[in-house]
Amino acid sequence: MADITEHKRTEEELRESEARYRCLVENARDAIFTIASDGSVGSLNPAFETITGWSRADWLSKPFGPIIHPEDLPLAMEVFRRVFLHGETPPLFELRLLSKSGNYVVGEFTITPQRQNDKVVSALGIARDITERKRTEQALRLTEEQLLQAQKMEAVGKLAGGVAHDFNNLLTIITGYSQLLLRNLGPSDPLRAEIEEIKKAGERAGSLTQQLLAFSRRQVLLPKVLDLNAIVGSMGGMLQRLLGEDIHLVAALDHTLGPVRADPGQLEQVIMNLVVNARDAMPQGGKLTIETTNVEIKDMYHHGQVVVPGRYAMLAVSDNGCGMDAMTKSHLFEPFFTTKGLGMGTGLGLSTVYGIIRQSGGYVFAYSELGQGSTFKVYVPRVEDAIEALALGLPLPELPQGTETILLVEDEPGVRALVRDTLRLQGYTVLEARHGIEALMIGTQETGVIHLLLTDVVMPQMGGREVADRLLAARSDLRVLYMSGYTENAVVHRGVLNPGTAFLQKPFTPDLLVYKVREVLDAERG
Repeated sequence: MADITEHKRTEEELRESEARYRCLVENARDAIFTIASDGSVGSLNPAFETITGWSRADWLSKPFGPIIHPEDLPLAMEVFRRVFLHGETPPLFELRLLSKSGNYVVGEFTITPQRQNDKVVSALGIARDITERKRTEQALRLTEEQLLQAQKMEAVGKLAGGVAHDFNNLLTIITGYSQLLLRNLGPSDPLRAEIEEIKKAGERAGSLTQQLLAFSRRQVLLPKVLDLNAIVGSMGGMLQRLLGEDIHLVAALDHTLGPVRADPGQLEQVIMNLVVNARDAMPQGGKLTIETTNVEIKDMYHHGQVVVPGRYAMLAVSDNGCGMDAMTKSHLFEPFFTTKGLGMGTGLGLSTVYGIIRQSGGYVFAYSELGQGSTFKVYVPRVEDAIEALALGLPLPELPQGTETILLVEDEPGVRALVRDTLRLQGYTVLEARHGIEALMIGTQETGVIHLLLTDVVMPQMGGREVADRLLAARSDLRVLYMSGYTENAVVHRGVLNPGTAFLQKPFTPDLLVYKVREVLDAERG
């Protein structure tokens, strides 16, 4: 009787132990499983269904291989071999498991051999779902990489921004006086060719400065609500001439494309740079495709970048050229990085694209394989506002005349003289001020009407914004036009001008100055 009682007590304890173990396994948040020596799945707990979406019946008695990511299968097979052939307990390892939705979840695994008569007959495993943890780690790595990239961009950007204002003043003088001289020279004048070369050199230098400011996101943008398709369409003829006869240009434009808010001139620069980059990748000719479509990004991690989810208009430029290797792609948007020979490129084309699009609130993604061509996808946020009319590709009218009085405030003598002479040639009365304080004195002493204040933004003692605010307090009908080679945050917030602010970017030509002055004077007051 004592033996029977002890046996029953032992059985009861065993049942209680098995019940506790079963409860633990059934309610565990980690997937618990067994693998037989033939590689088939022996058992699965309910957490497997929660983690993967599969039912347990889908995989019981089935080989485990098909649920493992193909790239991770060699590791899984090595672990299987070490467990069953050598009886080892491997350290923690990670495998990607195919979920029923078609995506992969990341599991952190432990495997323990199960023995019978000193022979391993099965393996007991536990898999913890670490998918979210891996995403967080990836996001942190991306953030660190982007921070390092931003620091490099910031360093060069500070250098560019520091010299841009003074450099653009000099370029304004060079290109401005070159244009004025060309007006007075006949087509056959022997000096005309030399002066045209001076003007071209000044324009190229100005373009280089704008590229430096663009990739560092320190340039001034004049955004409008526009149709990206219209920008592409207006450039079609120019792009085909740029590509030449041996490259076939194809446009696949989505006519339901939503409007975006961006600087049209800068978007043209983006398209031009991407097309030039594609052309250089096809020295023997080929096919270039420009595509637009609406996209919606729902995940904050998109193709290796941390992005803001939302609705975007996408512009893709694809070529079937030589493609890029991984090293080239890793440096693609860095300033001054180029695969071209010495003297063949500045290395600013794609970094300029990156800077313009990021400053516009968008993103750039590059896809390429060696020998398989490249695709650059530009995402610009869509807006609900009405599209503004753009004078794309229209010739400028004849230089307009004027009779109004303009108060010119500019601390650089050469620029001040150029602007004064240009405006007086068009009939305007120009009052000159060397700085803000002198401008306030003139504004107080002048008894007649001053129609326009034309002022530099960055000046010693008093900036253009303060000059305008103080003069507007006494002359409410005064129009204001700012000009600068580089603007500070007092006028520009993150590189974008406040709506309604008239601005002229240096370096500018005399013709552009005259058109802009007339535009501001004729604009209706809002």
